[in-house]
Amino acid sequence: MSLLTNVMDHSLDDGYAEAAARKKAAGASGLPKTLRAKLGLAAGLVLAALVVTLGAAQARVAAPVVAKERQELIDRIDKETSSADKLEGTVDKLRDDVSARQRAALRTSGGSGQADLVSMLSGATAVHGPGVKLVVDDAKEASTGGGDNPRETADFSDTGRVRDRDMQRVVNGLWAAGAEAISINGQRLTALSAIRAAGDAILVDNRPLVPPYTVLAVGDGKRLSTRFQDGADGLYLHALEDNYGIRATIAVESDLRLAAAPSVIVRTAQPRTEKGTS
Repeated sequence: MSLLTNVMDHSLDDGYAEAAARKKAAGASGLPKTLRAKLGLAAGLVLAALVVTLGAAQARVAAPVVAKERQELIDRIDKETSSADKLEGTVDKLRDDVSARQRAALRTSGGSGQADLVSMLSGATAVHGPGVKLVVDDAKEASTGGGDNPRETADFSDTGRVRDRDMQRVVNGLWAAGAEAISINGQRLTALSAIRAAGDAILVDNRPLVPPYTVLAVGDGKRLSTRFQDGADGLYLHALEDNYGIRATIAVESDLRLAAAPSVIVRTAQPRTEKGTS
């Protein structure tokens, strides 16, 4: 029993007790007591303060340089943007001139109804007439999705955005339904037109379009609307509406006006003339 009593009364080893007593006698603050230790601590604090001060001063010195470089970059961007706008204006003027010369050449090549028909079908001249107005727009909560690949024909994307493949199918469906002239957001389509993608943007003849996409198609309005909606491409569009929230409305119009294409340039093809004809 004396052993148990000794253990209970002296649970802490005598060595630990002596160490605790020495620490208590020396003070529990943990701060250095000798002059050398105090000087070392002071020197460390001064060095840390010096580093912080130098860093702040360097940041203040570098700030005007960074601001100047940023302003120079902004000025350069503005200058290049202005130059690009001027070049685009020149290109538009040249396209208008080429288009006017082409229309004049078509008129003077015989002045026949065949020339007028070719001019209309090629998109070289403005047209008007009955048809349909189809407006296609992204879903209300469209996202960019996880990839850059456009939607495949047989595999829908869940991004809710209208893709170039979708507009290709819409346009092809309208042609197949009997459309005689088509434009998208004012861009007249021709036999040389291309609908492509650049990221999430849709390009028509290398011109970016902004949703909603307004498609005007000249033709027999009611018949054109019915044949398109009952066809495979119209059903494809309805599937996009039902499954991915893409919005689309179609209406029959009594008179649509489509501008001429900016330019229709053919560099290789030549008209074929049959022997014995003038």
